[in-house]
Amino acid sequence: MRQATIQRSTNETQIQATVNLDGAGACDVETGIGFLDHMLEQLSRHSLIDLTVRAKGDLHIDYHHTTEDTGIAIGQAVSKALSDRRGIVRYGSALIPMDETLTRVALDLSNRPYLIWNVSVSRPKLGEMDTELFREWFQAFAQAAGATVHVENLYGENTHHIVESCFKGLARSLRAAMGVDPRLGRAVPSTKGKLVDVGTEESEN
Repeated sequence: MRQATIQRSTNETQIQATVNLDGAGACDVETGIGFLDHMLEQLSRHSLIDLTVRAKGDLHIDYHHTTEDTGIAIGQAVSKALSDRRGIVRYGSALIPMDETLTRVALDLSNRPYLIWNVSVSRPKLGEMDTELFREWFQAFAQAAGATVHVENLYGENTHHIVESCFKGLARSLRAAMGVDPRLGRAVPSTKGKLVDVGTEESEN
């Protein structure tokens, strides 16, 4: 079972995140931010990653630090659970319709973090959460997970639907990309023979 736990403690947040990549989508999250909890439940359910998160942050200031650091912790846990990434499919993509909304997400578990975020929303808040923070969560997750992530909302009107379709798209893309391909065995899905650590080697693969 590909499992990992990350504990992240700063002057702004204290977070513990546990993932089981080969789970059934069981989710137990408490971040103190209701809408973020709802999105993480979507991520867990549709990726089939078992996810447990406990986060305490400086919510009396705003939701930025808790949102960003939760993305970092979950991304680090996913990366740790993937280990050297041998045998995985590596790539995944999804088109997610949600009523009037359609969002496309494509992902590469390349260990080369990058985010393209082509998402615009009309409302500045969902509940008490600033909608600009969703890009911050995706950026933090992509960086920490070592993932290239492209998110594009093709069309939509309802802000809730747009944001939720982004998380569901990430979930389905992860589910595909982290899947084990039995034909690969223990091979790394790269012509280089390894998915390199960013910043330590030339990172074209």
